[in-house]
Amino acid sequence: MGRVEGKVAIVTGAASDPGLGRTTAMTLAREGARLVVTDVDMDGAEDCARKIRDAGGDAFAMQQDVTSEAVWAEVVVKTVATYGRLDVLVNNAGIAVLKPLDDLTLADWNRQIEVNLTSVFLGCKAAVPELRKSGGGSIVNMSSVAGLIGLRTCIAYGASKGGVRLMTKSLAMELGQDNIRCNSVHPGVIWTNMQAGARSGDKEAGRAATAGLPLTRLGEPEDIANCILYLASDESSYVTGAEFTVDGGMTAQ
Repeated sequence: MGRVEGKVAIVTGAASDPGLGRTTAMTLAREGARLVVTDVDMDGAEDCARKIRDAGGDAFAMQQDVTSEAVWAEVVVKTVATYGRLDVLVNNAGIAVLKPLDDLTLADWNRQIEVNLTSVFLGCKAAVPELRKSGGGSIVNMSSVAGLIGLRTCIAYGASKGGVRLMTKSLAMELGQDNIRCNSVHPGVIWTNMQAGARSGDKEAGRAATAGLPLTRLGEPEDIANCILYLASDESSYVTGAEFTVDGGMTAQ
């Protein structure tokens, strides 16, 4: 028996390789969950679903703009029509607008908040009625260490991720009576396509950024996926409203 055997999960932002959403989806599938993987990049999302199926799992892909309320409704409806229920929602999709204040435009700000924060609200709003019907479930919202501490060029990004952190806690307070748990995960420097883009593809620069941490290595997507696996499973049945830092000790300093 896998750790999430029989559960049905939606994972957004699952196209990027390497990426947190893709690795999370594949980890949940390996442990017995049936997956709906979504992304604006349909080819990448379908590649993720295909790899899950090739490994013996059960998954399908949908193209999704996570800022669209109508598309969120479509994703949840198709999930339940296909698998009969919903147990886990992983709000992973996001972008990073990393600019100093002088260069940050209102359009930049609005886009960052819309994709990273508003999308989480829309996902939870769409998923909760089906989680209730399933007798409860788990929502995992992807935040960041930038949602806990101030970082340079993270004005909009940090605001969006800090918002995810507190939205998660408020949802936990509201939804606990329905046996719906809601927790946030706060990655540090994890080597993904997003991190590579922020560092011009220079993995050595990423390693240098972690040199002063208690754990002096770059994080890998599996480090985050394993934390999400715990939160999606019944092993965390008494855990809600919590924030999980997976950052090599960055925020312990």
